[in-house]
Amino acid sequence: MFVNRVSELALLEKHYHSNRAELFVLYGRRRVGKTELLAHFCEGKPHVFFVADQVSEQVLRTNLSMAINDAIFGVGQVSAIYNTWDDLFNTLARQAQSKRLIVVIDEFPYLVAAYPPLASILQRLWDQTLKNSQIMLILNGSYIGMMEETVLGYQAPLYGRRTAQYLLEPLDFLDAQYFFQPYTPEDRLRAYAVYGGTPTYLQTIHPENSLETNIIETILERGSPLYDEVRFVLQQELREPRNYFAVLQAIASGNTRQNEIKMATGLESITPYLDTLQQLHLVERTVPVTETQPHKSRRGIYRLKDNYLRFWFRFVLPNWSQLERGAKEMVFETAIRPEIDHFSAIVFEQACRQYFWRVGLRGQLPFMPRQIGGWWQANQEVDLLLLGEERMMLVECKWSNRPVGTDILQALEAKSVDVCRDAGLQNVDFGLCSRSGFTEQLIELSKERKNVFLYNWNQML
Repeated sequence: MFVNRVSELALLEKHYHSNRAELFVLYGRRRVGKTELLAHFCEGKPHVFFVADQVSEQVLRTNLSMAINDAIFGVGQVSAIYNTWDDLFNTLARQAQSKRLIVVIDEFPYLVAAYPPLASILQRLWDQTLKNSQIMLILNGSYIGMMEETVLGYQAPLYGRRTAQYLLEPLDFLDAQYFFQPYTPEDRLRAYAVYGGTPTYLQTIHPENSLETNIIETILERGSPLYDEVRFVLQQELREPRNYFAVLQAIASGNTRQNEIKMATGLESITPYLDTLQQLHLVERTVPVTETQPHKSRRGIYRLKDNYLRFWFRFVLPNWSQLERGAKEMVFETAIRPEIDHFSAIVFEQACRQYFWRVGLRGQLPFMPRQIGGWWQANQEVDLLLLGEERMMLVECKWSNRPVGTDILQALEAKSVDVCRDAGLQNVDFGLCSRSGFTEQLIELSKERKNVFLYNWNQML
């Protein structure tokens, strides 16, 4: 199933029709759908599509030669192998002299790893011939660090040559729910909390089965598609994953501050591990949305960016011994079922944030937000704070099976004093997001007051 990616396809189409040479860099985490996006984009267009692998330079050059021959002369018509990378790319330049030709090199870091001079060779050939053609060269890669080092970074040979770059992110909740459309609104959120927005993970879901059955059969069962997925991905990305595993499990268990992570892991220095995990877009450091210098803030906390990664480290890895012995139903009943709603609560905030950005950009909020994020200070916390130029909205997100009442609004109003001081704004609205609706008293109060807004989860969907 190919879902959405409308803005990404529009960006690719824009550069396809630019009437100039294009060097488009697409990168992102594994399984996020980069190859599927590019395959969808190339449909019906003249193109060469090559997926690199971890093999020798000669094998890669041979395989790319065959892909070029098949695209230009027809499948199996020509079997010549280009002796050098210069010959190979000069052939592509000649083919693209008068008409647009898309050339996709998927997993470009594998090419550079097999033959390090390639990035410099490609830079020279781009400057000499390729930039004067109608080629649309797309370099795609999952190794984010290497893509930044070899293509995007200031010291990279190809720096300054790219005409566009795009970091492909996982699907947001609105798009991810197409993979489990028959579910109830509550189970859709729980499913997103478990599987996240990575298309490959979402495609393992059988929507005709219950969420419980899917979790057991696609995640907890030995040999299932996602059982050992996280371990495999991290071993591909990291040379010595053991300490990274410890850091990720500590964060997944609720240790979000640097000192807490250090204590939980027993590592003397965790900064290098956190830096690497952030570069891989597996971990993010967040600060209160009111901070003007985020990189200097002492209020920063660390979170796992991917929902499935968080689920795996929270429930799968700690129960690995039982799962290895086939106790999948027992693990679900004793570890997951009692915690699934508590686990999903933070993802409810995530889905609400996405919702407010969406309706805000449509002009369906009292003001246009310029920033949306969490806010915390000492022992106080606000789930979401929407900041506009002259106005803000404090939002409480309640993933509870009880209707939200006026007591929640009063608690939010009490926090607004400190938030106003921190944000430097005085015009305040209050938003309440609820899975289970609102009490009659709160509904009546919201009708009387112009600065209180109620958002029911069913309606938000």
